Amino acid sequence: MKKWLLLSGILTVLFFSCKQKQHKPVVTDITINEKTSFNNLFFDSIQLEKFLEEDSSFVKYKEQFFDFYKSRNYQFAWFDTNGLAEQTHNFYNLLDATVSQLQDSSLLNQKSVKCYQYFTKNSLKKYKQQEVLNAELLITGQFFNYAAKVYKGIDFDATELGWFIPRKKVDLTALLDSVLNNKAKQTAVYVPFNSQYKKLEEQLQFYYQLQKKYPVDTIEHIAKNIAKGDSSSLTIEIKNRLFLLGDLAQNDSIKKFDTTLQKAVKQFQKRFGLPVNGTVGNKMIDELNIPIRKRIETILINIERARWLPAEKDSNYFLVNIPEYKLHIFDSTTNTWDMNVIVGKAATSTVIFNGNLKYIVFSPYWNVPSNIVKHEVLPGIKKDKNYLAKNDMEQYGKGDSLPLIRQKPGQKNSLGLVKFLFPNNFDIYFHDTPNRDLFTANNRSFSHGCIRLGEPKKFAQYLLRNDTTYTSSKIDSLMNLPKEKWVSLPKSIPVFIVYFTAWVDKNGMMNFRNDIYGHDAKMSLKLFVK
Repeated sequence: MKKWLLLSGILTVLFFSCKQKQHKPVVTDITINEKTSFNNLFFDSIQLEKFLEEDSSFVKYKEQFFDFYKSRNYQFAWFDTNGLAEQTHNFYNLLDATVSQLQDSSLLNQKSVKCYQYFTKNSLKKYKQQEVLNAELLITGQFFNYAAKVYKGIDFDATELGWFIPRKKVDLTALLDSVLNNKAKQTAVYVPFNSQYKKLEEQLQFYYQLQKKYPVDTIEHIAKNIAKGDSSSLTIEIKNRLFLLGDLAQNDSIKKFDTTLQKAVKQFQKRFGLPVNGTVGNKMIDELNIPIRKRIETILINIERARWLPAEKDSNYFLVNIPEYKLHIFDSTTNTWDMNVIVGKAATSTVIFNGNLKYIVFSPYWNVPSNIVKHEVLPGIKKDKNYLAKNDMEQYGKGDSLPLIRQKPGQKNSLGLVKFLFPNNFDIYFHDTPNRDLFTANNRSFSHGCIRLGEPKKFAQYLLRNDTTYTSSKIDSLMNLPKEKWVSLPKSIPVFIVYFTAWVDKNGMMNFRNDIYGHDAKMSLKLFVK
């Protein structure tokens, strides 16, 4: 199990000997003196084999160890004539900073840290040859451990959590070689992160500090919402928490609910996905009562997810965040506008995956799924022979055991007047819906898995914006044809369906949402000791 501990400057207090009794490699071809460049010295592959046999903590990186040292003819990498090389100090400075930021002890190999501290004390001539080789290999193992965890994430099958977006690939051997050749500084990022990673990491620091002063007692539920103009002793408690969370600029002990507090309440409600009405009810009180340690866990879970995603490219793409019920349109990495969406119910959850949007289908048919044909349509026909006509449906073929039924284009069509296809194995797509009132709901998980769009015509106009023939009136006519009309986009556009319950929005505000599919709960078992 992985452990998440509160650490502060841990690397600065580890002053221990690097003499590892279990590692005694014989380096017969190394001599160290002032005229010898240590980077020109080599060791034997048998010594690396022995090291890995005796230290099980790095055996999972055996292939990377041999690939890396074989490519450099088993030449030392982390030492020069004077001892530890510049890139070694840069790496441990970065490691120290990362551990401090994430407060994650699993990034550290304690023997490696002890060796690093040991070799910072004296010149290289003071050490035995076997100690130098042992330190060299420990530092390499430490790098692989760090890079694998920070840039790739925990080693498990993400599809167990319903995540089917291919995880970011990182070649640890090539990465290490690049770091050493370029002598990356402490602040350098070895591999580009998705932008959410650094934003969440910054918020994590705020929440670690917040944990020290946020109240641990709970605000009691109220019988009636507290609104602007009301006076209540609870107002003082609410103000204090909103001030600590950053929603209220200045704190005071006045009981009256004023305009300033109302503005802070609205901001909090927006950040936490609550109805933005400016009044304090029990749902908001429940959010204020959640311990900060739980918020920290949620941030860490979503930092892990951010590690899996590739860095954003300077291009057009769409991102649906399922717990947020939002579609975000990005153009040249800028979030240009957003749209409310409806996603799958918990029982028919929307899959986390990526694809490429290629087609717009105006005035679509809806091919009724076989389970609906069996359990709804056929019983309906049995009760009413005009069931198909009344629901604008028709039979268009015969399956193995059931008739093939589809709903005709029109106002009653379950897909609405337009759908947007990004071919995938999950049969998920964007579409319109005749049930427009559902978009006003606060929690919008109503579908069978597909994603319903709040503004389908605007989305169609955006996709066809570079073709002046697709005017507003033409799109209206295409959405009201008696038969469906397919339009292929000149260039497919990437679509990402993601699951973030904590993120930083385009205005720099920290957001939290409910774990509607229980994915956070499953991830928590992978990350934290309970």
